Amino acid sequence: MAMTEPTLKTNTVTHVDVLIVGAGISGIGSAYHLQQQCPDKSYAILEMKETFGGTWETHKYPGVRSDSDLYTFGYRFKPWIGPPIATADEILKYMGEVIEDNGIDQHIRYGHRITRCGWSSERNLWTVEATRLADGVQAIFTCNFLWMCQGYYNHEQPYIPEWPGLDDYQGRFVHAQLWDPDIDYTGKRVLVIGSGATAATVIPAFAEKAEHVTMLQRSPTYFFCSENKNELADRLREIGIDEPTIHRVVRAQIMHDQNVLTQRCLDEPDAVFEELKELIRQYAGEDFEFEPHFTPSYRPWQQRLAFCPEGDVFKAAAAGKLTVVTDTIDTFTPKGVRTSSGEELEADIIVAATGFRLSVMGEIPFEVDGKPVAWNDTVTYRGMMFTGVPNMLWVFGYFRASWTLRVDMLGDFVCKLLNHMDAIGAKRVEVALRDEDRNMPILPWIEEDNFNPNYLMRDLDRLPRRGDKPEWRHNQDYWSERVEIPAIDIQGPEFLYDGKRRSETRQAPKTASA
Repeated sequence: MAMTEPTLKTNTVTHVDVLIVGAGISGIGSAYHLQQQCPDKSYAILEMKETFGGTWETHKYPGVRSDSDLYTFGYRFKPWIGPPIATADEILKYMGEVIEDNGIDQHIRYGHRITRCGWSSERNLWTVEATRLADGVQAIFTCNFLWMCQGYYNHEQPYIPEWPGLDDYQGRFVHAQLWDPDIDYTGKRVLVIGSGATAATVIPAFAEKAEHVTMLQRSPTYFFCSENKNELADRLREIGIDEPTIHRVVRAQIMHDQNVLTQRCLDEPDAVFEELKELIRQYAGEDFEFEPHFTPSYRPWQQRLAFCPEGDVFKAAAAGKLTVVTDTIDTFTPKGVRTSSGEELEADIIVAATGFRLSVMGEIPFEVDGKPVAWNDTVTYRGMMFTGVPNMLWVFGYFRASWTLRVDMLGDFVCKLLNHMDAIGAKRVEVALRDEDRNMPILPWIEEDNFNPNYLMRDLDRLPRRGDKPEWRHNQDYWSERVEIPAIDIQGPEFLYDGKRRSETRQAPKTASA
């Protein structure tokens, strides 16, 4: 899906109404909504990679697949046809069809690394500086609105703990995010460090060809085992219902079921855990032992549930192809890892599935009127806009529901906002605390008891801050936001247009003369 780009000269300036950063699942979806709802707006997408796909292009490890169902991870506007859990190649094919069918490819500028974003209130304009990676040429883009769709983690530098003795290890060490598809693990002893969604994906794939797989985890994870099919979708197809209707109905069914499960995880976590264990037994056998390796210390959904299609992780364990060790690392050794309890785990290949390194706004330096933006000094408006930063929105999706649900929702919101600005002749919009928010506590981005994966907790202090009111936090609750965000009053006092609240622009009543 590469496109032919015009030759750029140093300091060439390209202006568009809207600049989208990132050609992953968020950026492509946002571009679609912009084209549909603001057809007169010019736009471009800047993408650092040489192709689209984002996460699905970054990760090359064996078995890479979605950990959300594609009926909700897929876009609202394009039906998903296929198994709920899809491979990276299937997701890239789906995205490629969206790009091709809607002419989005002509707007993408691949191979551009953004080096600076600066806002000028005098010009009501963003200036975005980028380096074209193919030849080092500097390109400058200006835009009226900046739509940040670059995600939330560093695609080039994953998180690797500072393990003692790592340099002593004589086998092959690789982080899953940096996996080289040319690595041959056939007949090898593979050690996977970690127990989250990535580990749940690579372990069944490794188990197919490796001599043996060991999973070393510091603490257990919750797994949700199920067949990789949706009975409602299959039945609706069987009786001849059209795909758009199937997509809409199945999305509604899945979102309803997820909402019920999320609430039950809060209200009756022990009962949910027993049900999760029963699902595992369907694949691993009635006598499968859960202690100590599959009994997490936190309640379900405080961290992401690892989806396990067809129970493949537990089938590998029951078949003797997988050994699970729950312990911490004392040190790496020439042959593998020695745990804190003294057990030596020998391996030919060690794969770190230790998670992401959080990235705030792609680590791009931002300035507003010449002053650097410190994101942790801003307060977020519903996890998408930020005090003191005009004409910009960050797409930050959901952890307990499919990321793309918020892509569609915020696409509607941005287009509504842009059309409103045109209608009132405004050039600048920003969010600001109201008088009623003056004494509001300013708190970290998210409550630790709400969602607390390690990658988020490690760098929580780098993220924007939140308040204790619904408007000033990202509550990670799709089921409330699907009502609240479409109902946002964009003339409310939290929005400033050209530096003024709408109430301040209305003509004051005339006073009677003496």
